[in-house]
Amino acid sequence: MCELLGMSANVPTDICFSFAGLMQRGGGTGPHRDGWGIGFYEGKALRAFHDPEPSVNSPIAELVCQYPIKSCTVISHIRQANVGQVNLENTHPFSRELWGFTWTFAHNGQLDKSLFEKELHFYQPVGTTDSEYAFCWLLGQIRKAFPQPPANNRELFELIRYCSDQLRALGVFNMLLSNSEFLYCYCTTKLNYLTRRAPFGEAQLRDFDLSIDFRGETNPNDVVTVIATEPLTDNEPWLQIESGEAIVFAQGEVCYQQR
Repeated sequence: MCELLGMSANVPTDICFSFAGLMQRGGGTGPHRDGWGIGFYEGKALRAFHDPEPSVNSPIAELVCQYPIKSCTVISHIRQANVGQVNLENTHPFSRELWGFTWTFAHNGQLDKSLFEKELHFYQPVGTTDSEYAFCWLLGQIRKAFPQPPANNRELFELIRYCSDQLRALGVFNMLLSNSEFLYCYCTTKLNYLTRRAPFGEAQLRDFDLSIDFRGETNPNDVVTVIATEPLTDNEPWLQIESGEAIVFAQGEVCYQQR
């Protein structure tokens, strides 16, 4: 299995604190040592870093941890390989273009081999993971149903939920998906989220001796939601997403939620 990390915020925010906890699980406090990646949206553009080495001792991961890149939407992933070799092309998150937006996707879980029997209409995988194949299929289904962006975002959410249900039927499908504006989350087994807003307080990482007092780092109107496979802090009220539940965040707030 792998672990996911996402962020949705109403103001550009760095994810250094949360990523410092996640990177410890990539070969340190966890077994996910088969590569890692992270993508930061800046407007419609995506600033991405990937490394097939364990994140716990990756100089690139250390750079990301120390360099406060500010973004409203972030997706990250640490990998424990089950399908596909350990190499750069198999590291998440994966990205493709649709409607003039860069869509980014990361997946935790393993899907049945029958996944590869699903026809791909527009997108082809670069690597050999079930995750990237599922992403290509999912984004192709969106493009097939909506050659142009739908006027109603609810329709798009319902299609993503419907396709995710089909992938869930093939195994474990926990995923994060974004087009820069919205962060789509789907849970089969493990996915949790936490929303930080005023009054802010102190947070302590589970996997690393690091704490931060957000009262000195935020403004009263800031809203920041962090999504993770397992809670990253041990003194905050994380909420568990239910199996089969889909949630969409925008600017840190829940837009759509369906169980």
